[in-house]
Amino acid sequence: MDIILYLLQIIQDLYRQNCWLVSFICRYIPLKQWAYDDSHSPKYQKFKTDELPRVQIFTQEWNWKDLLSYYQQRYDKIIKPVKRRSDCDIPENCSCPRCHAPSIYLYKNNGKKGQLLCKICDARFSPSEGNRFSSLNLRCPHCGQSLVQKKHRKHFIIHKCVNPKCPYYLHNLKKVDKKDLNEDYGKNKYKLHYIYREFTIDFFKINLNSLPKNASSLKFSKHNAHVMSLCLTMHINLGLSLRKTSQALKDLYNISISHQQVANYCKTAALCVKPFVDNYDYGAGSTFTADETYIKIRGVKAYIWFIMDAAKRSIIGYQVSDNRGVGPCITAMRMAFRHFSELPKDFQFIADGYSAYPLAAQQFFRQYGEKFKFSITQVIGLTNDDEVSKEFRPYKQMIERLNRTYKASYRPTNGFDNIDGANYDLALWVAYYNFLRPHKSNNYKVLNEVEMLQGADNMPGKWQLLIFLGQQTILNLQQQATA
Repeated sequence: MDIILYLLQIIQDLYRQNCWLVSFICRYIPLKQWAYDDSHSPKYQKFKTDELPRVQIFTQEWNWKDLLSYYQQRYDKIIKPVKRRSDCDIPENCSCPRCHAPSIYLYKNNGKKGQLLCKICDARFSPSEGNRFSSLNLRCPHCGQSLVQKKHRKHFIIHKCVNPKCPYYLHNLKKVDKKDLNEDYGKNKYKLHYIYREFTIDFFKINLNSLPKNASSLKFSKHNAHVMSLCLTMHINLGLSLRKTSQALKDLYNISISHQQVANYCKTAALCVKPFVDNYDYGAGSTFTADETYIKIRGVKAYIWFIMDAAKRSIIGYQVSDNRGVGPCITAMRMAFRHFSELPKDFQFIADGYSAYPLAAQQFFRQYGEKFKFSITQVIGLTNDDEVSKEFRPYKQMIERLNRTYKASYRPTNGFDNIDGANYDLALWVAYYNFLRPHKSNNYKVLNEVEMLQGADNMPGKWQLLIFLGQQTILNLQQQATA
């Protein structure tokens, strides 16, 4: 009997130890992601995207006369004009921008600093700022204070919570090094306040099916469609430059053609092929991986965005941009999500530590709601220092390998003359990568088999059929637009 009591006491002690260990793990060790020690540093706070603000909507427009009668009827309170004890320099034509109360109900709220307060609706405003009141008011999700417009950029406005007692600000302030706090403007090294970016351009209304300018016809005056497909095969498939393509046609087939004519053929083919490549249903899975790489346009750095389906290895989203902002990232994501009415339940989006991807995901949730709510799994660094990098490093290596494959075809060009040339070259290369290129990961077969392309015996014939499919896609899009 004593042995049983002794064993029960040991079991209870082990149970207490297990409870303590579980409590310790839940409190100090994040189970979802074993993060870097540096990720908790306030120096990395500037790379994080804050949550969406609270939006206060004013559904009705106030009128000062209606408010006066309402206060008198509801509270038996009569609001009298302001009694001036001294001369006031408020103009007589100044009125409240919210309830349009005249100047007799306005008084200075902060002395000579310029802010006025309406006695009827308690609206604070400055006459020099104009009418800043609208049907929407952005507030901090942590303290509820109204956000202040701080900076106006090219495509967005930065709103900031300036409340010194905001819990979000106080929490970040505790992690700041005391040496920086003692310095002048030492706080400016960190991002401490809540910040929201309001975009002035709606990237979700940009037409993805619009064709580039300077589209030419396929009427050949000197050569024929076979010569055009030979140019595409040598320039895109074999990675020859425009001049080497021209020289190869002369040496192999005795076809005299200039390198500029080869470029014109490639541009015309890209205009036809691009709609088919962009609107093709790739049957994408639930795991996407994305990355951006840089190219040179007239010696200036530009960027190319790739989004790949991790299961089929197909490129489902791509974009050329002259900046590394969130706009091109949203456009590439829209191209990747165009066949989704809602995202899969187990959807994963893997990218690097660049802050444009979480900000783009936030804008998708703001635009479409819960159907397109997803988080970004960020693989940071080059070594597997945390559990997230160990698990998702193979997906990151897929997109990095794609960048190197594209750079191998881009290198002979020595850069592009304009952004249109980069768009044409990228559209043709994506068509070749998705429909014509044999892949080792797919047993040296193409990623997406099209029944019409299988009937061609050689690559020039496949390019001609791909151009035909692009023309049919353009006709279908035009019929849908007119219908």
